[in-house]
Amino acid sequence: MAMWQGAMDNRGFQQGSFNSFRSSSSDEDLMDIPGTAMDFSMRDDVPPLDGEIEEEKSYNGGGIGSSNRMMDFLEEPIPGVGTYDDFNTIDWVREKSRDRDRHREITNKSKESTWALIHSVSDAFSGWLLMLLIGLLSGSLAGLIDISAHWMTDLKEGICTEGFWFNHEHCCWNSEHVTFEDRDKCPEWNSWSQLLISTDEGAFAYIVNYFMYVLWALLFAFLAVSLVKVFAPYACGSGIPEIKTILSGFIIRGYLGKWTLIIKTITLVLAVSSGLSLGKEGPLVHVACCCGNILCHCFNKYRKNEAKRREVLSAAAAAGVSVAFGAPIGGVLFSLEELCDYENRFNTSKGGELPDRPAGVGVYSAMWQLALTLILKIVITIFTFGMKIPSGLFIPSMAVGAIAGRLLGVGMEQLAYYHHDWAIFNSWCSQGADCITPGLYAMVGAAACLGGVTRMTVSLVVIMFELTGGLEYIVPLMAAAMTSKWVADALGREGIYDAHIRLNGYPFLEAKEEFAHKTLAMDVMKPRRNDPLLTVLTQDSMTVEDVETIISETTYSGFPVVVSRESQRLVGFVLRRDLIISIENARKKQDGVVSTSIIYFTEHSPPMPPYTPPTLKLRNILDLSPFTVTDLTPMEIVVDIFRKLGLRQCLVTHNGRLLGIITKKDVLKHIAQMANQDPDSILFN
Repeated sequence: MAMWQGAMDNRGFQQGSFNSFRSSSSDEDLMDIPGTAMDFSMRDDVPPLDGEIEEEKSYNGGGIGSSNRMMDFLEEPIPGVGTYDDFNTIDWVREKSRDRDRHREITNKSKESTWALIHSVSDAFSGWLLMLLIGLLSGSLAGLIDISAHWMTDLKEGICTEGFWFNHEHCCWNSEHVTFEDRDKCPEWNSWSQLLISTDEGAFAYIVNYFMYVLWALLFAFLAVSLVKVFAPYACGSGIPEIKTILSGFIIRGYLGKWTLIIKTITLVLAVSSGLSLGKEGPLVHVACCCGNILCHCFNKYRKNEAKRREVLSAAAAAGVSVAFGAPIGGVLFSLEELCDYENRFNTSKGGELPDRPAGVGVYSAMWQLALTLILKIVITIFTFGMKIPSGLFIPSMAVGAIAGRLLGVGMEQLAYYHHDWAIFNSWCSQGADCITPGLYAMVGAAACLGGVTRMTVSLVVIMFELTGGLEYIVPLMAAAMTSKWVADALGREGIYDAHIRLNGYPFLEAKEEFAHKTLAMDVMKPRRNDPLLTVLTQDSMTVEDVETIISETTYSGFPVVVSRESQRLVGFVLRRDLIISIENARKKQDGVVSTSIIYFTEHSPPMPPYTPPTLKLRNILDLSPFTVTDLTPMEIVVDIFRKLGLRQCLVTHNGRLLGIITKKDVLKHIAQMANQDPDSILFN
């Protein structure tokens, strides 16, 4: 009978399969776990008959006539125990406790010998070395992506005859036949029409160049999609929603692996070069986190501890933002300058209070072109961001905001010119000064649009300040960022990345949201009223066969351990994965462990009758301090506990008796239900 259990389906384990624990990717790799398929239907491992015991010297009975030794197969660490399955949340409390124990052991040993002291110093220094390596590797890959993207973008227009590896700008650098005004025109750079039909003039030459441009763009986009689909599906998108979820403790194996890094780097160059409406800033955060995860495998301190590894990934994400915006791209915000036919004249008849900059024909032409570009940019960006290619949203969002800001800036400029006597202009505009700077409106518009899409505030202002270097623009940037966030929050509480997390069903608890509903733990826990009883293990009365049967018939990721089914007094909590690995290793490495062997989660076992099979002690994999709440605990407190402690599950008790369990998935489903959302959209625990 399938019984209620609030744990998530264990996707890493298929019934009867032990090899499924192995990860095929380098992301958050587990230690290699030797073993074959578990056969829970074994019936040929019954204890030998009495007459066979003397002949079977390796058999160690647990009765009075034997050594009565309880076999503890966890006296030495077993590879795989304490690790996690794919699409599961880590146990932050356990990981932090492990790191404290490891640090305490190293500190104590450092007093015993010089070598131990050196090891202690190297352990403390390893974090700084790892950060240095991440910065170097991330910066190198970002530079490679930037250089390659520039070259492949220019390849759509032509090629350098002096060396095909030069982009347009580099090709004309050393040319002796070019002036500063015509620095992009040199004989060394040939368009495709010059190469194919030996001319660059006329309608046919234009058609040839246009055809080659479209052909290269389609080829780059096709290669990007194909490589992602075939080799690394996790390389699509910006990666920021998944990175945000992983940093919260969720495990997505392969998402930060070596294949994802390689394909993401290559396809990011192809996607940017194709001319699609996307940016490389978001994907560079993913690239940097891949670098951090891979380099973590060089240091045991971070390779074996998921919580410590996420500290590194957090720093790697910051490095990704740094390399993404380190290049001087502030000029993008001001690229839509006046190339617009202003009638620059100064009218003294108006008292010389304002500079005369009436719009010419070119300005009006540029305005409707900008308006059309704004509409097309919004539509194209929406479709591009949903494609299965590496795509960032930072630069497209900033471009949309910059265009809108530019339109507003030019409009305000003309308003100030024709209505200079208005109080709003007359009181602060000095003689001969440009009272309205459309370029500044473009910059503020870019910040506002990006802030509305991502809900960033402080970090956005800092990024924009570093891009422009203008300290005097901090106030308008802050005002624009906050206003855009307020407006966007009024339309919908989720930013683009939070929306993607919800659409993918990832178990992410937003720390800033408040839970204001008056529900109790008993309203959320499983099992509910009229549901089957909770599946539990007893501490000293279940056989190996009993436990294997429960494992094969359920998909729960863990089981509470109680004193007995009658008392339901809680002893601890054991993970499904640890149970499977421990039993499998006991069957393989120790003679005498059979289906009728009793499993003990206690410190000591009682005397056993003669010639009984040896017992199996698994106390070392038991969590003796699982987090518990009472059935009357308000869900507001429970949600806060899950957020701040990063829990996977907590057990619900009443007067010390186990009643049920609440998992992170249950909490997220309850929050979605209270918000009138689909609770079934939460797929993972």
